[in-house]
Amino acid sequence: MNDSSTDIEQSEDGEGENKQIVLRLFITGASVNSLRAVTNLKKICDTYIKENYSLEIIDVYQEKGLAEKEQIIALPLLIKSLPLPEKRLIGDMSDTKKVLKGIGISL
Repeated sequence: MNDSSTDIEQSEDGEGENKQIVLRLFITGASVNSLRAVTNLKKICDTYIKENYSLEIIDVYQEKGLAEKEQIIALPLLIKSLPLPEKRLIGDMSDTKKVLKGIGISL
C-alpha cells in the first residue's frame, strides 16, 4: 500500500528551496494501531505539509526483508529519511505536536 505525492511547493521563506519530506511508515497489517497510525499520519501530512511530502506505507508482513534491513524493533514506526537528519518515531502518530517535531515542522 503506497501513497505518495511528488508536487513540491515553495518553502515559506520564499527563496524556492524545495525540501520535500520523505516518510516511510512501517506497519503490521491491518492491526488497530497500524490503521490508526496511517489515518493519523495522513491527516497530519495533509494538514501541515500539503503536497511537500512523499509517504510510503510498508506492511512488514509483506516486506520482511525491508523491515530487517531497517532494523525495526517496534511498530508502527515512522522514518523520516529526508531532509537529514533521519528521525524515527514509534507509535500510532496520535500526538500531532510530537510527530511534527519529529519530522522537523514547527508550528
